[in-house]
Amino acid sequence: MLKKIAKLDSGTVLITGDGKKIARIYLNAWAKRGKRILAEYLPFQVDGDVYIGSPFESDDFDVYLIVNPLSRSKAEREKLKEWLASHTDRLVLLYERKYVKDSIARYGIGEFIDYLIAYKRETVGFERLDVMRLEDGKVAESKTYVRRY
Repeated sequence: MLKKIAKLDSGTVLITGDGKKIARIYLNAWAKRGKRILAEYLPFQVDGDVYIGSPFESDDFDVYLIVNPLSRSKAEREKLKEWLASHTDRLVLLYERKYVKDSIARYGIGEFIDYLIAYKRETVGFERLDVMRLEDGKVAESKTYVRRY
């Protein structure tokens, strides 16, 4: 399922739990395919051309990176929901530092998300990556990846 996400041309992907490495891999893969990326700001380094600016003011890009969408005020989340509803033909990566998995429904943007990737670094020496494909806010497919370190 992770490779399928890297080959997306449109849709919304939410990465939670401060998964910088996985977010960087996806942005690099999309940039390598020639997609133009607009980011609010970059919390990590990306190979390729990435433009910095507000995604709410420009419609000229193929990929948008929005950082910490769930940590914003309710009014800003409403604005984001309206923007996501009007940009279903674009590829949007929502990168959230805090860990959110099952409680995504309480934020109200669950129905706009196509894939949810919940990254968690466990204290017993492994990383866990839960990947879910969502349809209308409900889990349609789920897979868990575990890596020991």
